[in-house]
Amino acid sequence: MDRQDAGDAITDNGSVLRRPTAVAAALACVLALTACSGESAATDGAISPTLKTVDGGENGLIAEGDRPPAPDLSGTTLDGERLDVADYRGKVVVLNFWASWCPPCRAEAPNLIEVAEQTEADGVQFIGVNVKNAKDEALAFERKQGVPYPSLHDQPGVLLTRFRKLVPQVPPTTLLLDREGRIAGRFIGGVTTRELLIPVQALAAETP
Repeated sequence: MDRQDAGDAITDNGSVLRRPTAVAAALACVLALTACSGESAATDGAISPTLKTVDGGENGLIAEGDRPPAPDLSGTTLDGERLDVADYRGKVVVLNFWASWCPPCRAEAPNLIEVAEQTEADGVQFIGVNVKNAKDEALAFERKQGVPYPSLHDQPGVLLTRFRKLVPQVPPTTLLLDREGRIAGRFIGGVTTRELLIPVQALAAETP
């Protein structure tokens, strides 16, 4: 199920910062769209964490001393259940910000599902954050893809603003949280199975 985009540039150390030129271009587009529309998501005033570095090193992970705590993240899932990410403390958590209208999100979905299934027994929990998306459309996408993990529904993008210094307004972005709830890795744009599996397994092998 792994895939490789033609523009991908794989670094020698497996860093999570892939395709820097493509990432920069994507961020520029996001900024341009925001400036043209004059619109921004509502915010709840939560302080967004920052990263000292996103250099992932050999295993694609941020050094433990440079990992900031993730902000509180809770709400209602697409299935109508309450979910608080803090309840998964002690597990490795993979947060994927996505929307059904996003082509890279649709392309990466099988890769996320594959890694989720491969690492579940290692104490890894995947959680989606569905942003700026009608609920019925998001649910239809999840059911078609057979997504096995829950997704918080963030149609207005309020939860997204808690990560505004880390996560672009336009999905997808994937964050890795270690067992202590700290941000340990980041992928901007669609992710492949190979890119995601190595750092997730490395996180799962860490001793808290």
